[in-house]
Formats: sequence, structure tokens, C-alpha cells
Amino acid sequence: MADIGNAPADPSAGADTDAALLAAFAAGDRMAAGQLTTRLGPRVFGLALRLLGDRAEAEDVAQEAMLRLWRIAPDWRHGEARVTTWLYRVTVNLVTDRRRRGRDRMSPLDQVDEPADPSPGVARQMLDAQRHDALQAALMQLPERQREAVVLRHIEELGNPEIAGIMDISTEAVESLTARGKRALAAILAGQRADLGYDDD
Repeated sequence: MADIGNAPADPSAGADTDAALLAAFAAGDRMAAGQLTTRLGPRVFGLALRLLGDRAEAEDVAQEAMLRLWRIAPDWRHGEARVTTWLYRVTVNLVTDRRRRGRDRMSPLDQVDEPADPSPGVARQMLDAQRHDALQAALMQLPERQREAVVLRHIEELGNPEIAGIMDISTEAVESLTARGKRALAAILAGQRADLGYDDD
């Protein structure tokens, strides 16, 4: 869990570009849609995958979230919200809807993408994959709202006010959820620290 405590990235980074691309798409520029999908698609998919633990379900959610973005593009009001904030909120809501319909399946995480670059070496790749699996399995043990808060804060690196907007809760509630979630993750992973190569931090 060495990377769980990283500071959030600058929340304004890329916001203007995202909004400009969305406006361009709404005006008929199809290339803008491709650029925006390249920028935001992997992030939406990654969020859905962390929350659902199922690659096929995450792909469905990411596709639906992006479709909703295209539908809202003509009515988008620049400056009222960040595109990413809106998209994350839609993604979280879609995930919640799937859970309510009983389609949240906790499957074994045996589909880890191998890094394309062989330079880290096989041992490093295996350790990275083991860490990814262990973190994902631990995340799936958290209560749903804690999982959402932890993923948005420590993996997506969003600030608490933005998370509060996405989850429709107060910043104090975000702080409480992330603190409890982080403690729970540490407890779940405590016995695996040496095996995962975290014995020195």
C-alpha cells in the first residue's frame, strides 16, 4: 500500500481541455469525441473496475457513462461543473444501479493485464500483478461506500470536495469514509506486507 497515501493531483489540470473537447464534439467535431474518449475512457473504466471487481461489468459501465456524456454534450454548461466530476458521478451511479439489480459479481481476479514493456523484468511484473490483485481483493471486502471513497481519493487522487460532489455527501463524510476504509485496507493487507514487498515501509 505504498502508493495509497499520495497527494491528489491538481484538480484543475485538464478541466479546460475536457470542456473544450466536449464543446467541439457538440458542435459537430467527431475527432473531439475520439480525443475525449482517449483522455477519459481509461479513467472511467479503471474506476468502474475498482468498484465492481469485474472486467466485463466495468466495460459495460464505462461504455454507458461515455454514451451519457455524448448525449449531454449539446446541453453542457461550461463552468458549472468539471467534465470529469460529472463523469465520475455518473459512473458511481451506474455501479450502484448494477449492485441494486443484483449484478455485482465478486469474481476471482485472474485477468491481470501483463505490462507490454518487458524492461521491469519478470519478477517485477509478477510482484506488480500480485500487488494489484491483493489491493483489488482487499477493496472488494470494504463496504460499498467506503470502497467508492477510497478509490476516488487514493487511486483516482481526487480532492475531498470533488468526491463529496460525486458521492452526494459532505466533505466530513468523505473524510470519515476514507479514513475508515484506509484503516480497513491496512488491516486486511497486514499479513501480506512481506509477500508484497512492503516490509520496508
